[in-house]
Amino acid sequence: MPVHQLSDLIRYVRHNSPFYADLYADLPPDVDCLTDLPVVGQNDFWAANTLQDNRVLTAPLEEASVFKTGGTTGAPKFSCYTREEWQEFVTAFGHGLVDAGLRPGHRVADLFYAGELYASFLFILDSLSHAPVSSVRLPIGGGAPLETTVPTLRDFAAQVVAGTPTTLCRLAEHLIADGEQLPAVELLFFGGEALFDDQRRLLARAFPNAEPRSLGYASVDAGLLGRPVPGPDARTHRAFTPHTVVEILDDATDEPIREAGRPGRVVVTQLFRRLMPVIRYPAGDRAEWTDPEAGVFRILGRAEEGVRVGPVSLYSQDAQAAVTAADTDGRVVGTQLVVRRWDGRDGLVLRLAVSPDDPGSENPAGLDALAKSVVTELEEARPFYPDAVDTGFVHPLSVEWVRHRDLVVNPRSGKLVRVIDERPTA
Repeated sequence: MPVHQLSDLIRYVRHNSPFYADLYADLPPDVDCLTDLPVVGQNDFWAANTLQDNRVLTAPLEEASVFKTGGTTGAPKFSCYTREEWQEFVTAFGHGLVDAGLRPGHRVADLFYAGELYASFLFILDSLSHAPVSSVRLPIGGGAPLETTVPTLRDFAAQVVAGTPTTLCRLAEHLIADGEQLPAVELLFFGGEALFDDQRRLLARAFPNAEPRSLGYASVDAGLLGRPVPGPDARTHRAFTPHTVVEILDDATDEPIREAGRPGRVVVTQLFRRLMPVIRYPAGDRAEWTDPEAGVFRILGRAEEGVRVGPVSLYSQDAQAAVTAADTDGRVVGTQLVVRRWDGRDGLVLRLAVSPDDPGSENPAGLDALAKSVVTELEEARPFYPDAVDTGFVHPLSVEWVRHRDLVVNPRSGKLVRVIDERPTA
């Protein structure tokens, strides 16, 4: 399928998608500049993109692959691709895998999740099949028992293991607990989540010769977003030109940011999708340009991975930064924010995981000093929280020590749930 000219795509969706026809109703008939179009509202988009009486699609749902997506809002929705759109999607992404380090003949284990309309397992397998270099593909899946996954990786001498950071860390913890390593693995391709320094330390103990690398930046709802940029910063990607237009918009004004180093929210336009058009669609992430002319940007984290604890807003990045600053010995291998409510007040619990070979894993009391340091770092970064404690609005911060396997993951995708709200709702 060809990549469409923006002006042609705009005319097509205005004529064939009731949602976009309404969204653009007040615009001149000959609009062909992206910044003249409004940014899509998430709630409006998904309210219109329904299974029955769909107003987003440009044609009846007669030939397509349908996948389940959180739609960047957490509640599962559905995303549709024609056969030609899907092939264009995986072919472009497959070319990006070479930038990530894929080499001819690599034996690649796919540990992403399959079934229940989830896309990632099939997406990675198809992307490998459409990559411009040969590979030996091992479709193991993220739901396979680790007791059978490890022998398969060893028997086939897998050189590349692909999965979410959470899946890779669970595999690493399993290996460490059994006193094993997989030295044949050269690359750990991760996607779907950010990879943090604490997780890198865990992975290094199980895969001593492997380098973690982003396999690319994409989502089933937003589509293609960024191909890997070789270098030390795995958060850096380059837009999939000409398939995709990536914008970074100012949080307050929605004006496009054009200078490097200024954070904003990611908005994407897909020029190869017409069945379910994606035009100025919020991807749900924050980023900053590192080289605006070359279309290179750094992902800064999920835009919505935050929580309100009483009157205080906290973000998973805040907790991660506090752990990194306090944990100078590299003992923490996973971080999760848990919000609870008791005695009429909210409280935040930092759920921190340690490796099974850590001396404190069986004696959490031995980690008290580290817990205090983490809390101190977070309170210094977010002074509104201790202020709210002093005024009686919230409970003091606390730390809960666990193993990595105890961290809560999404049962469908296997991704780590970074913020858990356990407060009762009416």
